Amino acid sequence: MVERASLIIDAADYFAVMQAAMLKARRRILLIGWDVDTRIHLATGRSWWQRGWSEKYPSRLGSFVAWLARHRPGLEIRILKWSFGAFKFALRGSMWWDLMRWFPHKQIDFKFDSAHPVGCSHHQKIAVIDSTLAVCGGIDMTTGRWDTRQHKEDDDGRTGPDGDQHPPWHDATMMMEGPIATALAELGKDRWIRAGGKPLPDVEPHESIWPEGLDVQFENVELGIARTRAAYRDWEKVEEIERLFVKHIREAEYFIYAESQYFASRVIAEAILDRLGEDNPPEFVIVHPEHAEGWLEQQAMDHARAELVRCLNDADTKKRFSLWTPFTGKTPIYVHAKIMIVDDVVFRIGSANMNNRSLGLDSECDVFLDKRRKANAHVGDQIEKIRHSLLAEHCGVKESEMVALLKTHGSMRGVIEATQTEGGRNLREYELPELNGVEETLAESQLLDPEDPEDMFEPFAKGGMFRKRSRLKRVKDRIARRLTR
Repeated sequence: MVERASLIIDAADYFAVMQAAMLKARRRILLIGWDVDTRIHLATGRSWWQRGWSEKYPSRLGSFVAWLARHRPGLEIRILKWSFGAFKFALRGSMWWDLMRWFPHKQIDFKFDSAHPVGCSHHQKIAVIDSTLAVCGGIDMTTGRWDTRQHKEDDDGRTGPDGDQHPPWHDATMMMEGPIATALAELGKDRWIRAGGKPLPDVEPHESIWPEGLDVQFENVELGIARTRAAYRDWEKVEEIERLFVKHIREAEYFIYAESQYFASRVIAEAILDRLGEDNPPEFVIVHPEHAEGWLEQQAMDHARAELVRCLNDADTKKRFSLWTPFTGKTPIYVHAKIMIVDDVVFRIGSANMNNRSLGLDSECDVFLDKRRKANAHVGDQIEKIRHSLLAEHCGVKESEMVALLKTHGSMRGVIEATQTEGGRNLREYELPELNGVEETLAESQLLDPEDPEDMFEPFAKGGMFRKRSRLKRVKDRIARRLTR
């Protein structure tokens, strides 16, 4: 059960809200992430070199954690990040200084999580404060994440500790208060122990520590938790997120709006493909980045996306499937959010992307809200407002205009196409590239984005992306026959 919950869009607001929440902590702060960088500043609205201290406490994360340890004698601070991040420390010199400053404070414990099979990663982004307040979503407390919903082409606030300005970045997370915080605390404590930490005693929830100024979007609702976890040691494999993706795609009656860093999952593509063959399929609108971040990620994700979209487009005779990239002026906005809205009935958010790793390899955590639950019968209007708000932001129109625009144009795609302008904010449709033979083979092999740890470094494991007798394989063969006529 959740007493209060709110979606927080973009890290400028999230960092500020998290600082406000941590100031209210009295027993324990548990931060779990793919990455944590102590050099980031939690203050907003100022250039990097102007950020520093408020009247009472520092804005820099490393200094703020040390300040909390000095001023909150009974407060435990536990920070867990993916072990591969240790290699980044060589390029983050001042983080060593932070760890050295923290060392005398026995209240602070910082650990790397290596409790996963080779090639997998710890990808959850969870925060729990006093087992009373919790966060689950896509935002890591690290560099390159800070941005506002304006996503200006040039913003000094996006200047990092290295002096470079990172590109516009769209992200989201969910803050929740109530018993769900205890549930996420249990998940976090389990990971902490697996990573080599000492057992953490239970913390009894206490009075509300909801940050002042954060509007409450949902009250007294039931939220579910879904996870991905690869089998490791005595841990059993968990595939809740994969099952939830398939379930929500199968149950959609009218539309699915989603935001994802990647679109490269064979299972998700096949579930969508099944729906596109119906007489009246739902509309699928997916907002994602122009390209994956980094060369290796592009080889793994961009080529797979092209192969999957080629098949979906061929089957999409009613034009109900589309992928879009948000732009601010001439600059693409990197989409890191992981959101899915189904018929304004289901809202889900978390760390899982639409790729194979998130469904079978990496540790992931999503939360979801379903209006069909009796306790949630009152949430439909609020889910609709969130979808309208996100669409309006990406299309560069007022949120108040979205109801009329959807009514006039009849679909999300219709609104997106009707609001195209020169400059400003736009969604641009994904253009299908032509892949060469090497790129096609790499994508189809799933070598860089396998579905199971046992398939790591094993090309075409279980038949690869286009395995025998699958719907995707039939569409792929149909396209090939048509091209060779």
